[in-house]
Amino acid sequence: MDKADFHPPQSRFEILRDRLRQLYHGRTPTALRFQAVTTIVDLLIIAFFIAAPLLKGRPAFFWIDYSIAVLMMVEIGARLLASTNMLRLLRQPTMLLDLFILSTLLMPQWLENFGFLRILRLWSLSKKGIVWVQLRATRFSEWENVIRALGNIVTFLFVVTGFVYTFFFQQAGGLESYVEALYFTVATVTTTGFGDLTLPGIAGKLTSIVVMIVGITLFVRLAQTLFRPNKILFPCPECALQRHEPDAVYCKACGHRLKIPDEGL
Repeated sequence: MDKADFHPPQSRFEILRDRLRQLYHGRTPTALRFQAVTTIVDLLIIAFFIAAPLLKGRPAFFWIDYSIAVLMMVEIGARLLASTNMLRLLRQPTMLLDLFILSTLLMPQWLENFGFLRILRLWSLSKKGIVWVQLRATRFSEWENVIRALGNIVTFLFVVTGFVYTFFFQQAGGLESYVEALYFTVATVTTTGFGDLTLPGIAGKLTSIVVMIVGITLFVRLAQTLFRPNKILFPCPECALQRHEPDAVYCKACGHRLKIPDEGL
């Protein structure tokens, strides 16, 4: 046999990395099922993060907290092994956010006041390409931009609710205080401003101002997404314009003739 054709056998570590790459980045039925399961697990973890303020103090809370920490460590380690460039992955905002969330899980007593930032895991999930790849394969593909905008608003609402509850309502505790924090957040974001609930002091007023400004921006973005003409995702091979009208024959940017398949409609 020619030496050029000889390839040394892969080690178990290399086999493991190849397998993880196939699962995380592949498009085989097995890989897609694996990616769907990880997405569902992420959603369950996010649900726990949202409910965490109501579960604190219960005997099972720390067991769930540390179990999720172990699960996240395994998942982060698997993503690193599946990556072709670990250092570049470690510098990505989503990975830095996941590492911070992991630290709040491992040290809940020291980083308790930053626990509300765990809900940003929902934003991290929205940056996973596989979520949108799977959505585009369904009849809801045309709602991608709307779902993205809704995801941003939901993330913002619960992050702010967690912040308001932690720094203004936590002393009272309980479900009622959390609902009041959520009620204040929604009333402020929508600029309804009933005035029956207000945050005390200068810090409370500054918080309200920031919530109103960012919240109305997100709602305007959602409104633009809902009412602008519906377009489909089909990159132009000439100029790479991403979105076109469903019945477009030519690219409106460069005039290149498009061949949009029927399944894209």
